[in-house]
Amino acid sequence: MLSDVSIPRTRFRAQRIARFTESVIREMTRLAVRHQAINLAQGFPDFPAPASLKQAAHDAIDADINQYAITWGAKPFRDAIAAKYRRTYALELDPEREITVCCGATEGMVASLLAILDPGDEVVLFEPFYENYGPDTQLCGAQPRYVQLRAPDWSFDPDQLRRAFTPRTKAIILNSPNNPTGKVFTRDELSYIAGLCQEFDALAITDEIYEHILYDGAVHVPIATLPGMRERSILINSMSKTYSVTGWRVGWVLAPPDLTDSIRKVHDFLTVGAAAPLQQAGVYALGQSDDYYRHLAGEYQGRRDFLLQALQEAGFQCFIPRGAYYVMTDISGLGFASDEAFVQHLISKVGVAAVPGSSFYSQKGGGLQQVRFCFCKKYETLESAGHRLRKVNVTAP
Repeated sequence: MLSDVSIPRTRFRAQRIARFTESVIREMTRLAVRHQAINLAQGFPDFPAPASLKQAAHDAIDADINQYAITWGAKPFRDAIAAKYRRTYALELDPEREITVCCGATEGMVASLLAILDPGDEVVLFEPFYENYGPDTQLCGAQPRYVQLRAPDWSFDPDQLRRAFTPRTKAIILNSPNNPTGKVFTRDELSYIAGLCQEFDALAITDEIYEHILYDGAVHVPIATLPGMRERSILINSMSKTYSVTGWRVGWVLAPPDLTDSIRKVHDFLTVGAAAPLQQAGVYALGQSDDYYRHLAGEYQGRRDFLLQALQEAGFQCFIPRGAYYVMTDISGLGFASDEAFVQHLISKVGVAAVPGSSFYSQKGGGLQQVRFCFCKKYETLESAGHRLRKVNVTAP
């Protein structure tokens, strides 16, 4: 039986996590379950992964691919990753020296930051940002410097971005297509960022997990393909979003050999390696033709447009995303004091879960009248959510 002796628990809490809060996104999922609300908060599909991909995983297990793969990734999977980037972006990668397979993009980001950052280093972040990036930098003892993305098109001020770079800047984290805004950074914007990285001798760490989920003619450009950036880019991706397998936790990091060597050392001691049979299934996934990715984007564009219409009919102002599968909204016309109060009402009274916008901002007051919805759901789910959302004005205080 555990002792009930009272001891000062703060003694055992590391200072590096003193400012951490619980993941707001995952908290919203728990609240959705508790209130039997439709979950448009957390970005995972409620429809099956492709049947052929699931069969590939079955086949790998039946073939007894059940033991440790090479720590930094099974050779067939690293070869498939290299072939995919060669085919899609004309980006040549050495599978032996420049590819590390991780347990999802989340681990890939943490492993990369731990490998390159020292306490006191600075990291530039665009805001609003995916909620993991702030704690990731804190774990490393680094200092974030925030640059605003401005609604409605989520553009940034080049002068503000330049001021964020200093001699202590080690890296900029770039997520495109962006979560939560759906922004897709243009080639001109990326070129400006690349110029700053070269001028200040900084790295670009890119989260490209939504690379194939694009709308309205948007084009994804990996910053690593721009002049002068191949040797100062760390590209992070995974199978999660493109192949609808967020629970498989198979991702990868692409980086020059010297950076890869450091990232592999951190990855080895964090997780040893990703699931071997799922890596083998990944060989099949990454071999898909361009038709698969066109169909994926088309399917999500239909869902995007469906949810946009439902939200607009319910009184939300929507910022139309050009990529990823989220819609950021403005709730200022709905009569609530804050995003958090609105989301609590939405879950408990309306029966739909979303994410308060403030969770994507560093400063108190940021995103106070913004809420994010995801649309990676079956049409039946989105239709049910739409019916409930029309009650928002009726149930408002």
